[in-house]
Amino acid sequence: MTEKITISNNFKLFTAIVICQTVGITAGLLTSAKNNLWFDSIIKPSWNPPAYLFAPVWTTLYLLMGISLSLIWRSHAMEPYKTNAMLLFAGQLFLNFWWTILFFSMHSPSMAFIDIILMIISILITIFAFASISKTAAWLLVPYISWVCFAAILNYTIWKLN
Repeated sequence: MTEKITISNNFKLFTAIVICQTVGITAGLLTSAKNNLWFDSIIKPSWNPPAYLFAPVWTTLYLLMGISLSLIWRSHAMEPYKTNAMLLFAGQLFLNFWWTILFFSMHSPSMAFIDIILMIISILITIFAFASISKTAAWLLVPYISWVCFAAILNYTIWKLN
């Protein structure tokens, strides 16, 4: 007889949030202060948000993403749907991580723009997959895709200005 090991919902919530925050923190650490010199030197539009805004915005977005992921993880949806939705989430998170590297470390707004367009598509697909399991989980990703769409416009503008 085999026993099924169950993981508590609180552990799933904590783990999902930590995963999302870790991606953001790691990308931030890999794009250290030396890259800020590059960013400070490039031409930016007048509507570029101030630097102090990015950390709290991304911290909040990663928190919402983690909560969203945990709702899918702990749902009672059939495993193939859950697994597919979580893999889609992982894919967009991978693109999220690489955008930071492409833009800030590699100083490539053009490559970062390609990445962010793929990220938007991936987030949209993830939202639809999440919505079939949990409407709340899907809605929790709306601020994220909204910010990423804004970031895409900003990315494109910076690319064209430089």
